[in-house]
Amino acid sequence: MARSKAEKWAAIHSEAMAEFDAIQSALRDERMQCLQDRRFYSLSGAQWEGQLGEQFESKPRFEVNKIHLAVIRIINEYRNNRITVDFVPKNGESEYDQLADTCDGLYRADELDSSANEAYDNAFEEAVGGGFGAWRLRTVYEDEEDEEDERQRIRIEPIFDADSCVFFDLNAKRQDKADAKRCFVLSSMTREAYEEEWGDNPSDWPKDIFQREFDWLTPDLVYIAEYYRVEESSETVRIYEKLDGEEERYTDAELEADDNALLLELQATGAREVRQKKVKRKRVRKYILSGQSVLEDCGHIAGKHIPIVPMYGKRWFIDGVERCMGHVRLAKDAQRLKNMQLSKLGEISALSTVEKPILTPEQIAGHQMMWAEDNIKNYPYLLINPVTDAMGQQVVGGPAAYTKAPNLPPAMAALLQITEQDMQDLLGNQQQADKMVSNISGKAVEMIQQRLDMQTFIYMSNMAKAVKRSGEIWLSMARDIFVEEGRKLKSVSTSGSIESVELMRPVFSKEGELEFENDLSEAEFDIAVDVGPSSSSKRQATVRALTGMMQVTQDPETVQVLSAMALMNLEGEGMNDVRDYFRGKLVRMGAVKATEEEAQQMAAEMQGQQPDPQSMYLMSAAKEAEAKAMKAQADTVLTVAKSEQTRAQTIETLSNVDVSQQKAAIETAQAINGALQQQQNTGNPPGL
Repeated sequence: MARSKAEKWAAIHSEAMAEFDAIQSALRDERMQCLQDRRFYSLSGAQWEGQLGEQFESKPRFEVNKIHLAVIRIINEYRNNRITVDFVPKNGESEYDQLADTCDGLYRADELDSSANEAYDNAFEEAVGGGFGAWRLRTVYEDEEDEEDERQRIRIEPIFDADSCVFFDLNAKRQDKADAKRCFVLSSMTREAYEEEWGDNPSDWPKDIFQREFDWLTPDLVYIAEYYRVEESSETVRIYEKLDGEEERYTDAELEADDNALLLELQATGAREVRQKKVKRKRVRKYILSGQSVLEDCGHIAGKHIPIVPMYGKRWFIDGVERCMGHVRLAKDAQRLKNMQLSKLGEISALSTVEKPILTPEQIAGHQMMWAEDNIKNYPYLLINPVTDAMGQQVVGGPAAYTKAPNLPPAMAALLQITEQDMQDLLGNQQQADKMVSNISGKAVEMIQQRLDMQTFIYMSNMAKAVKRSGEIWLSMARDIFVEEGRKLKSVSTSGSIESVELMRPVFSKEGELEFENDLSEAEFDIAVDVGPSSSSKRQATVRALTGMMQVTQDPETVQVLSAMALMNLEGEGMNDVRDYFRGKLVRMGAVKATEEEAQQMAAEMQGQQPDPQSMYLMSAAKEAEAKAMKAQADTVLTVAKSEQTRAQTIETLSNVDVSQQKAAIETAQAINGALQQQQNTGNPPGL
């Protein structure tokens, strides 16, 4: 018997709550450390939170936050070397290059429209600081106010405090969570906002909700969750072979539709089933949950992947539990120790360094104001009273003793140096880059920068994995929503120019067959990303390498290519136009592969280009030579034809003469031949 909607939702909610409690139990401590790490480096006063702050509650608490500077340096390295996706045909065939470029342009356009850099930057900062960050991909209508416009685009949006609100199922082991079956994304609302949006009063929730691992309801806030479930199914695909040998594939659902009309048609045309194949299908369903119930069933979303992209700083699986951290955790103790030492040193320095006399009340009586104002008015002398001895006589005596300025403990001085070195080892010795003098060699600069880059490379590499996963999710969603024939979409080229792309544009192939250009249903691509050492002097290193190669080659064309590439990599104000010029020069020389736009531009230039006079002369001379050759060939053919004609006429004449006439003609010819020979022997002309 089919369950009602309420029963189905109750079962889904119960399963989701049980799974979420298991996730919370396993990850609570790890995620709490991630949050504490982010607070430690970013919030003023957070480095004294906990028991340490309680011990120093009534004492100076100074912060010299060196961890913050190290984290910001890594963040700046990423922002200076952003990573994006590149769609590459799976089979390597060039016929799909144009479609891959189309996907690249559409992805860049969606990044631009959704301000994706904010999502990337937030995830990267949270991963470097705490160890975990994330962003989401979501489909939105192009015009939400037009009820008839159902066209959608993809947006890339940030998820803030991801370590506190993004949880994948515990069976997902891959870093990009491509193998995840469940995902929870939490968000908080005030009680009033929750009740207004969902029409549910949290005060009526049963008591067992407050006994869960996670507090879905607090005195001020109500938590809700986006709940993603991957639904897998398998179906049989049947392959039919038609009479002409062509194969077609159909699912059982397609064959059974319309009272088996398709199956009857195949049987009528003589098609036969040759084999079957079991295939798996994946769909993702989204729900909105509260601590009490399922608030909304959002249905199946576009694509076949959970649209949440995780980003890790450093990640391990230890004791079957996923653990992560960023750049802060290992340096926290050294930072705390340094703060304690500096605070104690400040406290010692604040104490008076002047030795103060210790007097009796009798000695100071009447002169209190003079002694109190001496540090301001700087009296030339100070007065004290004589004291009475045991015999009752007045005796002039000095102070009983003097106070001593506190001494710096030797252990503290040594510990300050050790702590400073420990922090440099843990955070990376970025001071070396700041100490570089102006006359240092380029090779030394490169080596110093390379050492600093190795501290950040793991974060750049993990960011590349996250961006790769983002491209996979985007492509899966794009294949579902970019299906309208003739729809025009905004695209962004590699140079940043805005272009337009028409989906499913009909074109004719070279064989004259009708095809559809920009058909994303055929978009089966791998995702490539490029990440390397994030040195800010990478262009200078390239220029040095190219200029060095120019010294060892004698080929003028090679020198020209190397010099153009070196000029392309120069940095400076107003160099963009120069780089574009030399790139165009390299493209025309064939040293750099032209983009589709550059190829079209060169073709247009070739069509409209006027040849120079020398080229025109050479072209006319070539045409003249070609004409003479053709005329000579024609004359030869004519001569051969005339010779054949003369030969035929001779044969015809001889065939018309009888035998006696032929004999007389032969004798006459012989007589003439004999006379000629005789004349040659005597040297006289004939007839003399």
